[in-house]
Amino acid sequence: MISLSVIGGGHVGRALGRLFAQQGFAVLDVLARSPESAQNAVDFIGAGTAAGGYAGLRPAAVYMLSVGDDQILPACAALAAAVPLQGAIVFHCSGALASDRLQAARDAGAYVASVHPIRSFADPGAVAAAFSGTFCGVEGDPQALAVLEPALLAMGARPVAINAAAKTVYHAAAVFASNYLTTVLDAALRAYQAAGIPEATARELAQPLVTETVANVFRLGAAPALSGPIARGDMATVARQQQAVALWDAPTGELYQALVAPTEKLASRKHNK
Repeated sequence: MISLSVIGGGHVGRALGRLFAQQGFAVLDVLARSPESAQNAVDFIGAGTAAGGYAGLRPAAVYMLSVGDDQILPACAALAAAVPLQGAIVFHCSGALASDRLQAARDAGAYVASVHPIRSFADPGAVAAAFSGTFCGVEGDPQALAVLEPALLAMGARPVAINAAAKTVYHAAAVFASNYLTTVLDAALRAYQAAGIPEATARELAQPLVTETVANVFRLGAAPALSGPIARGDMATVARQQQAVALWDAPTGELYQALVAPTEKLASRKHNK
């Protein structure tokens, strides 16, 4: 049985802690911002002991740092100073940072990795109950991944190897796919409203266009799914639209203009296939 200690008692630590425990890992200690938070995490995981500080941690085979990005470096340094790490595995769960942030553990003899589950952890109970099919971006030392990847597969997860040097770009992909998509859709809804369409009607009007476009992107690929004036080479229409949008709302006009060149490149890929 592989022993595991959890550093960070938030939603990610709780959900993954429970999942690792369900796969037969022996959860030893849980360390959080407060003893109360640590005990709540222990209760959720269903195993382990709430630790009062790094000095109270027992040696484990695996340490999971499920802390905020800004806490990874200090947490790793504190862990390396508190317990022997020779031959242990230390991994964090950040989507934005690579495993090289765990250099203090590596210097102490540990094997390091990062495991980033690509989903929301707003409801840790729901995540733990339905983790199967979750993609996890993984990178790090082969010795660490040799232990972590089989456990993820046993949970039903789908580990995907990523380039550690491009970890920030990898994380930005999710921002493009979710956050910036929302920003662009907000621009569309506001533009409909500027044309006199009520907000609720604008959402109804845009929904089939958006859902069909997204479905085509995932069915065909981005370039084949592209339609509209740039795909047709109608740059006169694009120029008129950009000018009209800029007059209506300058920041949205800048957004429109910023998207023209990348869309032209996408259109060239469409026509060169």
